[in-house]
Amino acid sequence: MADTDKALEELEDLFAAARSARPGMPAHLNTAILADAARAQAGFSATRPARAVRQPKWRQLVEAIGGWPAMGGLAAASAAGLWIGIAPPSFVPDPVVLAGYEESGSVFADDSYDMALMLSEDLQ
Repeated sequence: MADTDKALEELEDLFAAARSARPGMPAHLNTAILADAARAQAGFSATRPARAVRQPKWRQLVEAIGGWPAMGGLAAASAAGLWIGIAPPSFVPDPVVLAGYEESGSVFADDSYDMALMLSEDLQ
């Protein structure tokens, strides 16, 4: 047990010495890093960046939507929506009928009522 305590004390002494003595960077490595950094910075120019050219509003809109591929998809979807809206397939209900609009020509047939009879009923 005494050997174990002595070994632990020696180990603690070694750890304390390692914590107190920080290794430094070798001088040749520090010089090589600074020389490499100077070469890399020499490639950058210190000039002011050029002003961005203003684009027309339509080009800004196209870029905001997602470019020309997105505009092509938007045009195709719009054309398909217009086509389906004008000539809906048979399984899609007609939105005019759903709105409750009825054609006036189909409400009163011309042959079934006499105009005078209809006017006399409205006046009474």
